[in-house]
Amino acid sequence: MAAAFCSLHQGSSLKKLQYYHMRQSYATRSYPGALTSNASKKSSMCCCTAQNFVRGVRISRLEFKKEILCWRVFSGSLANYADNAHDGESREDVPKATLIWRAVKLPIYSVALVPLTVGGAAAYLQTGIFSARRYLLLLVSSILIITWLNLSNDVYDFDTGADKNKKESVVNLVGSRSVAFIAAYSSLLLGFAGLAWTSIGAGNIHAILFLAFAIICGYVYQCPPFRLSYQGLGEPLCFAAFGPFATSAFYLLLGSTSEMSILPLTGTILSASLLVGFTTTLILFCSHFHQVEEDKAVGKFSPLVRLGTERGSGVVKVAVATLYSLLFAFGLSRTLPLTCILLCSLTLPVGKLVIGFVEDNYKEKGKIFMAKYFCVRLHALFGAALASGLVAARAFQGYSL
Repeated sequence: MAAAFCSLHQGSSLKKLQYYHMRQSYATRSYPGALTSNASKKSSMCCCTAQNFVRGVRISRLEFKKEILCWRVFSGSLANYADNAHDGESREDVPKATLIWRAVKLPIYSVALVPLTVGGAAAYLQTGIFSARRYLLLLVSSILIITWLNLSNDVYDFDTGADKNKKESVVNLVGSRSVAFIAAYSSLLLGFAGLAWTSIGAGNIHAILFLAFAIICGYVYQCPPFRLSYQGLGEPLCFAAFGPFATSAFYLLLGSTSEMSILPLTGTILSASLLVGFTTTLILFCSHFHQVEEDKAVGKFSPLVRLGTERGSGVVKVAVATLYSLLFAFGLSRTLPLTCILLCSLTLPVGKLVIGFVEDNYKEKGKIFMAKYFCVRLHALFGAALASGLVAARAFQGYSL
């Protein structure tokens, strides 16, 4: 429709003006005395020229307005296509490839990458060493743990009916609860075995205890008989699991050496882990905006069910403001290096983007679906900036020495 509108009368005014000037040029060349024969003819021709010029200007303005309207229709169509993709599912079928992409939740796996990278960077700041082999093993194990969280969440939400109409649910896509259940707990066993093996190799029993606590938080969050997420406790459990527990555990594992098997838990790693937990929890909080009605129907009282989406948008604004306030407070107290403060400050526009998007779209179910992905972007960029700041601080420290 937009393309058809754009092609209507396109360039008509330009053709008319060119045709007019061509006639005038031909007349001047063919009858050189026509414009100078007498004053009346000259005056008449000038009036005719002025009238045609004004007419051409009016036509040009009309065409310009049509071009602007065409661009607005076209750009609006692109925006609405992205924003209403989720909202249009009730009216038409969504391609299976799109549903599979949503079910895989690849961007969400940044919650495995960021705690590991920040913990490793804090260990590098403390010791000056980095084991790529251990990092990769921990990364694969962490991805398996996140796979268990995603699959088991779909299984148990399928049991309670929360995902009854969720087309991108793994159980609905596969068509078998048993297959999803077996895949989930196979991932858990393999992931935990990798974490335990790395902890034993590093000789750090404290790290495996922290990781075990993180996994327990994930279990009681969604698995029976606990299902604490249904009581609105999912966000505190998420904060503890991915923040203090996981980030500190990775710090201990990646900083362990034969000379120092147990690293001290400094203010730097504790501050960094709090910030990681904060951004991870924001993802979970915003992931409930588009399913408040479904959660309420099955008795899942998430914070957004209790607060409502309007007040929830205010919570997002306060949360982002608190994140950067903590960042600057940690910088002033020197628990985080100045390089972390400078680099993390560069992510402020992304934080404002999250706030603006939620405030503008919290009433629209189809659009607010994207809020969690904006939070993933903030989480990943903030984590990368935090890790880079820790590494840079070590580099500057070595340079100054």
